Amino acid sequence: MMSTSLQAALQPWFDSFPQGELISALISNGVGVVLLMVLYGFTRRLMLPSIQSLMTRLSPSRIGHLSGQLNKANRRLAMLITIVAFLASFEQILVLPDWGMELCRTGGQVFLVIMSGFLMSSIIGLAHGIYNQFSFAKEVPIQGIVQVAKLVTFIVCLILVVSIILDKSPTYILSGFGAIAAVTLLVFKDTILGFVASIQIAANRLVTMGDWIQMDTYGANGEVIDLGLNTVRVRNWDNTVTTIPTYALIAGSFKNWRAMQESAGRRITRALYLDLHSVTQLTAEQTTDLKQEPLLKEMEASLWQDGTNVAIFRRYAEAYINQHPDVSKDCLAMVRELQTLNHGLPIEIYCFSRNTSWVFYEHLQADLYDYLLAQLPRFGLRPYQSITGIMQP
Repeated sequence: MMSTSLQAALQPWFDSFPQGELISALISNGVGVVLLMVLYGFTRRLMLPSIQSLMTRLSPSRIGHLSGQLNKANRRLAMLITIVAFLASFEQILVLPDWGMELCRTGGQVFLVIMSGFLMSSIIGLAHGIYNQFSFAKEVPIQGIVQVAKLVTFIVCLILVVSIILDKSPTYILSGFGAIAAVTLLVFKDTILGFVASIQIAANRLVTMGDWIQMDTYGANGEVIDLGLNTVRVRNWDNTVTTIPTYALIAGSFKNWRAMQESAGRRITRALYLDLHSVTQLTAEQTTDLKQEPLLKEMEASLWQDGTNVAIFRRYAEAYINQHPDVSKDCLAMVRELQTLNHGLPIEIYCFSRNTSWVFYEHLQADLYDYLLAQLPRFGLRPYQSITGIMQP
């Protein structure tokens, strides 16, 4: 066994014992293990929590919400400090054969690299958590970039671990990558495509967390709940979750409803189909009655003379939607007549809901059409309804 400084200091105490050298070696090893445990406990339970508490008090709005990630980083940092202390002192404390000392050195270096990688991953995660607290983080998500940074970190750690185990320079390991480049590209094809797509998505702000997107190719129609390196998860409106490859957002086309939600209104376009047999000139009685309608008092006199009941109804419907409080006044609103079809004359209402929320939009759309359907008899009009059978008496 290789004698150490600590064993040499303890040896005089045990010279009178039959196995004094062995006892001093065991005590030296035990002292080394206990000191490492004390160091880990001190850094993990006292020093690092105090630093974390100070950081939380200095920035409660940023750091205070990341206590879970900070605790994980503290554990890894405490382990890293312990490993560094072990590598710096094991030759002076531990008493082992030459092969054992070499094993401790190699194992310590390997664990140092691995723990450094985990600590770097925690630091990247903390930075990502702080970034997500800014107002612009939702518009420019960087989760894909964060995942790539963690992947690169662990790849570097893997190369260093292999070089330590083989006792070769990292450049020697990297030189062999050319031979497996094709395999690497094949294995990480989706990751590479996802990384490129993540950069384009973040740079162009194509998709952000919470966006309502529709991608019929993948059956997705709902809210984005996760933007990852390889996949984008969408919670559909029926509460199912669809997973879309990230690169598919760049390779294909999809519909993002964010612009509609941020605009002054959401478009309403739906047609009332009128029975062609009900389209006539207004009778004198109908004209007299409709002239009392406040919404038609400003209509041109010529329309009363030559206009049909459909023309008057279109003016009335347009005036009605223009004065409706829930129809956006900042967007176009009109009632137009479309080309006659085999199932009636379409009269389309084109306007925008003031509130873009789904429930409000659907209620307003239904209220407008319900009201106008109820007003058709005043103009002598009937909605078109195809006859599918003979009614029995």
